[in-house]
Formats: sequence, C-alpha cells, structure tokens
Amino acid sequence: MKNFSPFQVILLAAFGAFGVAGILIFALFVGGGGGSGIGPITIWGPLNPSAFAAVIRQVAEDDSRLGQVTYVEKDSETYEEELLNALASGTGPDLFLLRQDYAMRDSGKVVAIPTSLLPEAQFKNVFVEAADPYFTPSGALAAPILADPLVMYWNKDVLATAGFAQAPKVWSELNDIAKAVVKKNESGSITKAAVAFGEYQNVNNAKDIIATLILQAGGSITSRDNTGRLVPSLSQRTGVGTSQAVESAIRFYTEFADPSKADYSWSRALPEARAAFAAGDLALYFGYASEAPLISRMNPNLNFSVAPVPQVQGAERAITAAHVWGLATTRTSKNPQGAITVATLLAAREVSAALSTALGIPSARRDLLSQPRLEGSEDLFNKQAIVAKSWTDPDPQKTDSIFRAMIEGVTSGALRITESIQRANQELAVILGQ
Repeated sequence: MKNFSPFQVILLAAFGAFGVAGILIFALFVGGGGGSGIGPITIWGPLNPSAFAAVIRQVAEDDSRLGQVTYVEKDSETYEEELLNALASGTGPDLFLLRQDYAMRDSGKVVAIPTSLLPEAQFKNVFVEAADPYFTPSGALAAPILADPLVMYWNKDVLATAGFAQAPKVWSELNDIAKAVVKKNESGSITKAAVAFGEYQNVNNAKDIIATLILQAGGSITSRDNTGRLVPSLSQRTGVGTSQAVESAIRFYTEFADPSKADYSWSRALPEARAAFAAGDLALYFGYASEAPLISRMNPNLNFSVAPVPQVQGAERAITAAHVWGLATTRTSKNPQGAITVATLLAAREVSAALSTALGIPSARRDLLSQPRLEGSEDLFNKQAIVAKSWTDPDPQKTDSIFRAMIEGVTSGALRITESIQRANQELAVILGQ
C-alpha cells in the first residue's frame, strides 16, 4: 500500500479516526501518495481568483497531484445561471463553490461525499454549525472551507455625536440610538439614519437580518417533522396561531420604518443601506465580514469599526448568520473521485487556514476559529463565525421574494403581522411541495 501524502495525514487527523475500515476505504478512495496524479480539475466560484491561485500553487509544491487544479472566477451576478447552463450542456467544472443556503436547491447537481468517508458526527465536530445544511442522509454535499459571518458596522463619529461611545450590544439599545441619531429635513424626510431596518428593497442582506432576528427570538423558518421531511415553521398551527417569536422579530424589524414611531429611522426613499453607511449617513450597517474591504474602498475617510450583531437581552447564547462556502463535486465531472479528493484536501486544516488568510474570510473549521488571531477584526470575525447558525433554505431566490412580501405586507399596512407571517408560511409550503 502506498504512503499517504502530508495532506492526507492532515485530513485524517482533522476528521479523527473513522475506525480501521473507514481509514482503509478513505485510502483506497483517494488513491496513492503525492506521486500519483489526479489529473486536471477545474473549480468555479465567485471569489477572488488570485487568492485561490496562490494557495493552490503553494499546496501543489507539497502534493504534486494538485498541480493541474485550476480555479476560474465567475461573476457573482451571473454565477448561478452560468453554472446551471454549463452543467446542462456537460461543459461545467469538476468542482464549484456552493454556498450553504443553495445546498438544498442545488443538491441534484452534486456528488455527495459519502458518510463512509465523512460521517455526520465528524462533519459537525470539524465544521461550524452554519455548515449543517450541507449534510444530508447521503453525505456531505460540499467540503466547507470558509465561513463569512454577519456583523455590525458602526460609524464612530455619528454615534459619538449622538452621545454613544460604544456600539450597541443588545437590540433594545437601538431604540434610543434611533431617537438620538435620526435627522430630518423640513419636509420630514430622513437625512441621517440610525439603522436600515423596516424596509426590504434598499436593505442589503435584509433576508439574513430578518432570519437572524427570528432565530435569536427562538423561532424557526423551516424545520424537520417526525418523518424527517422539511416543513415551513414560520407560523405554528397552535392555539396562538402564529409563532410569538417570529411575530416579535417582524414587529421589531418593521418598527423602524413606521413614521408614527419615535424610533422611525428608515424609508424606501433612501439609498441602498451600504451606500448610505459609506457616505456617513447611516450609523449602523449589518453586512458580512467580507464587505469590510469594500466599505473602506467606498470611503477611505470613513471612521467606522466592526462589532458583533446585537443579541436579545438575557439570551443564553449568541446567534448571528453566516455565508458558508464549500467545494461541491458536480455530477457532470469526468473525474468525480479526483474532484472529491481535491475538495477534501482544500478543506484540510493548513490549506483552509491559507485560504482564510488570502481571502480575508474566516475558515469554516472549528479548530482554526478557536485560535486567537489579533490582527484587525480577525478575532471578532472568527468568534462570530463560531456562533453563526443557518436554516435550511429550499430556494434562496424564491424565499427572498417571500420575505420581501412578508415585510412589505406589514409596512404598507396591507396585512397585519400575523397575517403576513401566515401567508409567508403558506408560500414556503408551496415551494416545499406541500
């Protein structure tokens, strides 16, 4: 039997002992040591190509089998459509970057990593909780490599002028901040905003913010019934009628767009939230860790910092959202075993750490996130990735429309909060085929 390459040893150590049979299966599956070639493997994704190229080149110096691995960047706006068309025509990549919220929708495009190679317990011990949507009864749909958490960006100057020295830690603080920060012109239009909550179309990451509020309040969006079937759970069929947790989350979010409220802070007439924050006209912006360089480029003179997403007062644990990126093997790959080998090697400890550093996004591995990293906001980003949670999204594009209708039904006055939530729950059921 041939020797393991250094990366295979790292991967086996990270995943823990599968038992003798499991190790033998893994060894046979990935083939021999560094001298055996995998062949050409193409990866598609919307992330920085130079970072991937540099890391892959470095890895290939230690494992010659990865010498023919190529990463191709795709436009994030057209990525999904281009991938779908390429796979349909049989010209797609061997691996592609799959975000965890697309895992259920895109499961038919993927060859799962079998549970015989990566059992569920090992998957959950190695990778962050936000990666859980990747795991199915047939195995892991992707090998997680990066976790991009939702964080709060805050304008130091705006908050200081209003008398606040620190970023809010609990949601109840936002009400006082809004009352102190918001400025209006003679016509009553907002010129200086506190938080971009309440509307949908001009709020970046609106669905993820709302989902975070729901999860923090103890609610859920989808869940598994006693047969394992995925069902909608925004509205519970109980005597109360609607989940109180979901209702409280939607009420809190939409309150900031109500002109009759003292903490009125946002309207659909304002520019996009991120642009308003970069311009210095928004005190608090909720975005992903990966957005930090973009915000700095948009306004190099902006005096801002980053903080954890606020929590519910007295909560037992912190919760935020995250975009997890994993490498998935396509069903059209002519070399699926080689593709899975590459995916697992790139998810190994040292390689995942290198990708995290190169891309400025936390690793999806628990062992790396628990290590102190004190440069800039790295430690904060890592800690937020640890507490991040996900929900199983059946189709991100369709659920985006459902969430928008749920919020706008309330802010327009067309529906009461309970009615809007119940309608959203019914629309989720349709997507899930119920």
